[in-house]
Amino acid sequence: MTHFISIKKAMEKGSGIVHLRGWCYRSRGSNALRFIVLRDATEIIQCVVEKEHVSEESWNDALKIDIEASFELSGEIVEDKRAPTGFEVKVKEIKLIGESIGWPIQKDQSTELLADLKHLWLRSRYMTSILKIRSTVFGAIDEYFRKEGFYEYQSPILQATQAEGGSTLFSVNYFGKPVFLAQTWQLYAEPAIFSMEKIYTIAPSFRAEKSKTSRHLTEYWHAEMEVAWATFKDIQDYGEACIKHVLKKVLEQNQNELKILGRDVKILYDVLDKPFIRMTYTDALKELKEKCNINIEWGKDLRTIEEDELSKLHNQFLIVSNYPKIVKAFYMKEDDDNPDVVHGCDFIAPECYGEIIGGSERESDLEKIKKRLEDMGEDPKNYEFYLDTRKYGSVPHGGFGMGVERLISWICKLENIKDAIPFPRTMLRTTP
Repeated sequence: MTHFISIKKAMEKGSGIVHLRGWCYRSRGSNALRFIVLRDATEIIQCVVEKEHVSEESWNDALKIDIEASFELSGEIVEDKRAPTGFEVKVKEIKLIGESIGWPIQKDQSTELLADLKHLWLRSRYMTSILKIRSTVFGAIDEYFRKEGFYEYQSPILQATQAEGGSTLFSVNYFGKPVFLAQTWQLYAEPAIFSMEKIYTIAPSFRAEKSKTSRHLTEYWHAEMEVAWATFKDIQDYGEACIKHVLKKVLEQNQNELKILGRDVKILYDVLDKPFIRMTYTDALKELKEKCNINIEWGKDLRTIEEDELSKLHNQFLIVSNYPKIVKAFYMKEDDDNPDVVHGCDFIAPECYGEIIGGSERESDLEKIKKRLEDMGEDPKNYEFYLDTRKYGSVPHGGFGMGVERLISWICKLENIKDAIPFPRTMLRTTP
């Protein structure tokens, strides 16, 4: 049997006979000579087919190979600085596997057309690079939490109550009664910290936000953690360490993909090497007023425009903490010295990429939680399973949720978060 290897391994070999397979990235030539660039999951390489040096069957197949046709070949790999990736294969035998006639994607096509053809656009070097980085990010998140002694834990996708705001809920008809797609694992994670203490998950979350911006998805992947005995500072420290671990892994494993995307890696190294900047919400308002001439009334949540202005002032992640209680979730702990604010924080990415992480220390006072629910128009009876966690051996604890696609968008410096996920779901798109 023919032993096929990847293009990357062939390039590492550097010389001799190799057997490769993949898809046509591009092709050109004459009636006597064909230049076919082969693409596989690892790299691209130029392949030269000379009519006089291959069989008639191979030559006829070579003539049929157009963009995205699949094929196999055998040949001699040699170093050639003029070739796109520094190596070339002098083909001895080539076999067409799957024809590709009339490939619909051309240069300079609109983003909407590319979105309609996302099932094919995934093959582009642009999308392949993003998806490889995405894979590294998911693996690094998992690695980080496991090395810190966390257990992986799953919560239900179908939930009976809201956790982050009723206006962003997707309702599902569940045997004649409404339930909701999970906005977060929050309410179902907290009960588990009383058994396993340190838990995490990477799972889809759903937000019915009527937003058409470049930063929002209705279905996204959520890396969440919850830990017993944690202080508010602990939660912030975990978030910073997690992001830096992910960034370190991407810089170790994905230099080629970052280069293809044109990402300035110096910015990524600078973020990795310096501590995140920590400030309170009140300090952030002061900075916006003094340096940006933006006057925000205390108690108003920071919008995208304010987060972006703060981001422009710093070349580092910002951890903004101690938000007004009125703009945050009911489970966030009130500050002991100022009950108008909570121990909640947002991690704002550099370069105007917005909030990446939202976290908090959790409220331990049962009556305060009930009062917050009532103020939101919620019936505490619907949250009895959650309230029970405060009745029986409650402890200080906290956690955070990280939007994985937002982190990927910043790492890759994408113009739109829809490119950070294979098949994005938004207000206007449910296909392909």
